[in-house]
Amino acid sequence: MAREELTRLTGNGSGNCNKNDCPNVYRTGSGSFIVQGDVSDAFTAPDGEGLVEIPEETLREAFRVLGW
Repeated sequence: MAREELTRLTGNGSGNCNKNDCPNVYRTGSGSFIVQGDVSDAFTAPDGEGLVEIPEETLREAFRVLGW
């Protein structure tokens, strides 16, 4: 899936984390969510999974955009 196929719900730049524009929340066409951000090392995730730490204000922004 390409980034262009996603609806970006948060952030104010290009979506490139190296330009201080993370974390970001995206919505897929099927209604699920993709999170982009710094990888967390809080614990070791199972193979094929990763952990991303999301600040509360980022989730609030995504909920606001969705009207929740």
